[in-house]
Amino acid sequence: MSLAPERLPEALWIILQGFKQRGGRLCVLTGAGISAESGIPTFRGTEGYWRVGSSNYVPERMATHEMFSHYPDEVWRWYLMRFGRCRDAQPNAGHLALVALEQTLGDRFRLVTQNIDGLHRRAGSSDERCFAIHGDAAWVRCSSECGVGRLAAPELAVRDSLEPFTQVELLQLHCPSCGSWLRPHVLWFDEYYDELNYRADSALRAAGAADLLITVGTSGATSLPMQIGELCLRTGAAILDINPEANPFGMLAQQARRGFFAQGAANDWLPRIAAALA
Repeated sequence: MSLAPERLPEALWIILQGFKQRGGRLCVLTGAGISAESGIPTFRGTEGYWRVGSSNYVPERMATHEMFSHYPDEVWRWYLMRFGRCRDAQPNAGHLALVALEQTLGDRFRLVTQNIDGLHRRAGSSDERCFAIHGDAAWVRCSSECGVGRLAAPELAVRDSLEPFTQVELLQLHCPSCGSWLRPHVLWFDEYYDELNYRADSALRAAGAADLLITVGTSGATSLPMQIGELCLRTGAAILDINPEANPFGMLAQQARRGFFAQGAANDWLPRIAAALA
């Protein structure tokens, strides 16, 4: 299938056709913007706030190992609210377009996502080529790192900050091996990226080998995604940023020798880009 150049801006069409002719490698980096189109609120939105006693906590405080060490039950209640929204959401046209790109490019495709909602996986992106650098809500692991490995997250009911857990639910939230609290398989603000849990090294290798970087719906608020963008700029990769608003990745695209800022929604741009590369 081919796409007439008038369907895309000429500058973008030239970048995509050059990539296609060279048979290069593509790295895609996605953030909360692509999932917002499936109805999942962005992480730092007003929906992320949580009341503990008389105090109102922001996500940057709730999503920490320190908070979990003091209030594990409260952190779990907050995450169950977020995970419930992830379970109810469905992949959108942007997710499906990335699956089509993986099918087209095969091992020349890598996807790095900041999203923990699992929508890329549920849309059909492969575990081998999709690196969830902030974790995945589908999994939990032992907070004491006793060696039990990743476990499927318990599907507990969403609750407010005053509703206690039952004894049966508390049992589901504790490690079956050592009895410690299970924790969400997500990267907290006071933790570091690693390869074992978050595929950080794999993500950087994918960026370093990329001929084209496509960033989608990310604000550049965390360190590893910005390292990926800056690495691609240094290596001379083409950079395409898709975002409704101006952002650091759009600025990187404008600095790149071959770059384009596609202002708008992933649902609009990604299917057309996937068609152009098919």
